[in-house]
Amino acid sequence: MSDDNQTFIPRSFVELFNPTIGARPRVSRQLVATRYDLCEDMAQMLTEHARATLLELGIAEQDVLERVRRGLMVEDSVVADYEADWITRRLAELLNWAAQPRRIFP
Repeated sequence: MSDDNQTFIPRSFVELFNPTIGARPRVSRQLVATRYDLCEDMAQMLTEHARATLLELGIAEQDVLERVRRGLMVEDSVVADYEADWITRRLAELLNWAAQPRRIFP
C-alpha cells in the first residue's frame, strides 16, 4: 500500500476542493494530499512562531492568528487564500486557541 493511501486528510481540508459532498471531485486525490501535506506542515511549523509572537508583542491570540493569516496571503504565496484560512484555523487548533470563524471558500 502506498503512502498516499494511508494519509488521513480531514474533511475540513477536502471540502476546500470539493465543497459538495457526493459531487464529483474537482481535483485529484493526489493533488489534495499534496496540498494537505504542505498546509499541515506550515501549520505545525508556525506554532512556535505564533507562541513567540504572543509573548513578544503581548497581543491577543486572535491578533496573532490574523497576522499569520495575512502573512500567508502575501503576493506570490505558495498557498491560496482559502488554504491560508485553513492553516490559520489548524494553527489555532494546534495551540488550543479559539479558532477564527470559518470563511466561505470558492
